Amino acid sequence: MTIVSIAVVKILFLFAFAFVVTVLWTPLLTHFLYRYKLGKSIRNTGSSPIFSKMHAHKAGTPTMGGVLVWGTMILMVLFFGVGSKLFPSVIPPDFSFFNSAQTLLPLGALVASAIVGLIDDIFDVKKIGPAGGGLSLKHRLVIYAGIALFAAYWFYVKLGWSLVHIPFYGNLDIGWWAFPLFIVVIVATSFSVNETDGLDGLAGGVLMAAFSSYVVIAFVLGRYDLATFSAVICGALLAFLWFNIHPARFIMGDTGSMSLGVTLGVIAILTNTIWLLPLLGFILVIESGSVILQVTSKKLRKGKKIFLSTPIHHHFEAIGWPEPKIVMRFWIIASVIAVLGLVFFLIDRAFIGL
Repeated sequence: MTIVSIAVVKILFLFAFAFVVTVLWTPLLTHFLYRYKLGKSIRNTGSSPIFSKMHAHKAGTPTMGGVLVWGTMILMVLFFGVGSKLFPSVIPPDFSFFNSAQTLLPLGALVASAIVGLIDDIFDVKKIGPAGGGLSLKHRLVIYAGIALFAAYWFYVKLGWSLVHIPFYGNLDIGWWAFPLFIVVIVATSFSVNETDGLDGLAGGVLMAAFSSYVVIAFVLGRYDLATFSAVICGALLAFLWFNIHPARFIMGDTGSMSLGVTLGVIAILTNTIWLLPLLGFILVIESGSVILQVTSKKLRKGKKIFLSTPIHHHFEAIGWPEPKIVMRFWIIASVIAVLGLVFFLIDRAFIGL
């Protein structure tokens, strides 16, 4: 078999394997979450009465479901990485996808931000922090910035990365401007995923579209281990969605949304496709954009709002759309725009002769 053929088998097999592994150990997590009543708190500070009223029935739904995704990733990295070295005759070494050049940074970002998100989820459950549980938006943004600062340092200082791809032109060395740019990309992506995680299955489906796109992009770029890494996330996310679709058995929580948002931004930088993120994560842009518009409008127009509630999926809830309808339509939009993004990616590569 050729290297490409092996890579295809590896990506598809580990995608399916991640799905099966995640499904198999989900009952253990579910039992733990329900037994210890690790349920989500619905904050009611008076600043978002519409949201509080619409989601009061979700109070107590177990959170921290995102553990499934990064937990499965760790298990598979260890199983195929360490196992292939200890038992090469049983576990093919070719199936290991831990690669210092391709997957070390996104794996580190995934796990580090997942732990921070897990702490936030625990604070929320234990009602520690402002407004009765969890970190405030300002605190989250500070944490996102801290994680992004480290990632940007790694890219710019450790790897000497200062090239940014300009569509239909090529790579442009922007020097030290790469440092703040990387921070903005990672913070914006993390914030957007966190804002999108508000309805059963919404964030999971939108992230599936984005990470599936990066399976294709990394494969086309010849970064097969990174493509496999993204495929494992997709397999775990698909299993997560099996239990997270309405009515959700549990919700993703910050341990999932924060870690996957950070990882998505890191992969975008690694593949030099920052310009594609607004398309591959189109719904993420719409969700965070609606929040920014709402806050700006209330400050500049003396409390007047544009939407009934934000992020925008709550606006559609407020005007009477059923939750599953909103989620499915957002999934469809996310998938179609992500495919369009892939088309632009391929056209761009053909245009610049790659």
